[in-house]
Amino acid sequence: MRTLISTAFISLDGVVEAPGGEPGYRNSGWTFKHVEFLPEAFEIKGREQQEATAMMMGRTSYEAFSPVWPDMEDFADYKVMPKYVVSTTLAEENLVSNWGETVILRSLDEVAALKETEGGPIIIHGSATLNQALSDAGLIDRYHLLVFPLLLGAGKRLFSATDKDTQKLRLVEHEAYPNGLQKNVFDVVR
Repeated sequence: MRTLISTAFISLDGVVEAPGGEPGYRNSGWTFKHVEFLPEAFEIKGREQQEATAMMMGRTSYEAFSPVWPDMEDFADYKVMPKYVVSTTLAEENLVSNWGETVILRSLDEVAALKETEGGPIIIHGSATLNQALSDAGLIDRYHLLVFPLLLGAGKRLFSATDKDTQKLRLVEHEAYPNGLQKNVFDVVR
């Protein structure tokens, strides 16, 4: 069984929207505008590329990343790994041709079936709506969270507001940095 890992830059109040400067959000670019950059705090991002064997995202994140990430040296390891886009609306002809193998999954049942296959970890980038659906369906196994010491108020959140049973998490790795950033890695307890 494959491990599904959600990775996110997240504000202390749970916002994940537009951390890299994506347009249309009032606080866009909050990860580099308001917190001093410390390279050691982002070590986990490079490790994710080395440890993951596939990447998953929703349609909106795919449409944001696919024109840019294939040519970025910072994301070179992702270029060669398989990608899975979970979308009911994305058409095959809208996939980019320079980013390696990409498969469209049309349902959470297809995600669950993918998890049952042989292979290593699958990392989920961006994809707030997808993360909420996967979390609510009990399909995420681990969270890699870089928590920024910011309160952003409104914005897309990593976790849904669905009324559900308590989900216990086990902290397996953590570190706090002088700039206030915290790395928290949680396994989902089943």
